[in-house]
Amino acid sequence: MRHNKKFNHLGRTASHRNAMLANMAVSLIMHKRITTTVAKAKALKKYVEPLITKSKEDTTNSRRVVFSYLKDKYAVTELFKEIAVKIADRPGGYTRIIKTGHRLGDAAEMCFIELVDYDENMAKEVAKKVTRTRRSKKAAAQDVVAEPVATEEAKAE
Repeated sequence: MRHNKKFNHLGRTASHRNAMLANMAVSLIMHKRITTTVAKAKALKKYVEPLITKSKEDTTNSRRVVFSYLKDKYAVTELFKEIAVKIADRPGGYTRIIKTGHRLGDAAEMCFIELVDYDENMAKEVAKKVTRTRRSKKAAAQDVVAEPVATEEAKAE
């Protein structure tokens, strides 16, 4: 039975798990979106959201507490200067997990985890990549060239 077992150990020792989550949290803060497995993303969400909440109050003590978790002064500065300003009025739920399918090698369920308030830039990049048609580019170019000629002939008649 799993009584009072609150978090996923991820098959690692405590020191390895803490180091991995700290590194993933730094990457998430610096890049605003990272790709990982679903299990690691869920563990990271529980790890990083209290730190983001702590960053709303910019005091020396809260900076020291966050630094004790992250061990990266550039990430702490980014968190307190940039991210805390954007999430100031949000009561929680700072991250979003979006599943992307299964990894080719071992069929692990993959996802990306992102900061919710930074999805405007990411949504524009994704929208550009998605626009595709089933026709080849040559056929589409010939249709575009053929249509104006036909309309000019119709106007002449």
